[in-house]
Amino acid sequence: MDNRTEKRKLGDIGENIACDFLKKNGFEIIERNYLRKWGEIDIVARKEELLHFVEVKSVSCVTLDSQQQDNYRPEDNMHPWKLKRLSRVIQTYLLDKKTDCDWQLDLITVKMDQEKRIARVELIENIVI
Repeated sequence: MDNRTEKRKLGDIGENIACDFLKKNGFEIIERNYLRKWGEIDIVARKEELLHFVEVKSVSCVTLDSQQQDNYRPEDNMHPWKLKRLSRVIQTYLLDKKTDCDWQLDLITVKMDQEKRIARVELIENIVI
C-alpha cells in the first residue's frame, strides 16, 4: 500500500520530471533526496565543474483553478526560512562529502497537467541565499 500523501506523490512525479529534464540538458544526477533533520536537498547534480543543488517545486493543474494557473508561481514558495534551511543542508552536504568545489542553488518549477500527461518545466539558476 502506498502511504504517501497526494502532495508527496505529486512532488515525487515532479522530481522525476526534473531529473529527466536535467539529464537531457547535460547534467549528471549525483544524488536525490539528501535528507537531514534540518532540511532536504531534492536533487544534487553536476554539470561540467559546477555542483548544482536543485530545489523542485511542483504544482498540478488539478490543484489550481484556471484563474490561479496563470498567476501561480511555484518559485514564490521559496521563503527566506526555506532558503536558510537549504543553506544549512547544503553546507552539511559539502562537509559530509568532503566536497570543495564551486556550487550554486537552482530551482526547477514543474507545472503538470496530469489529465493530459504533460508538464512545463522551468529552470531558474543560481538563486542567491
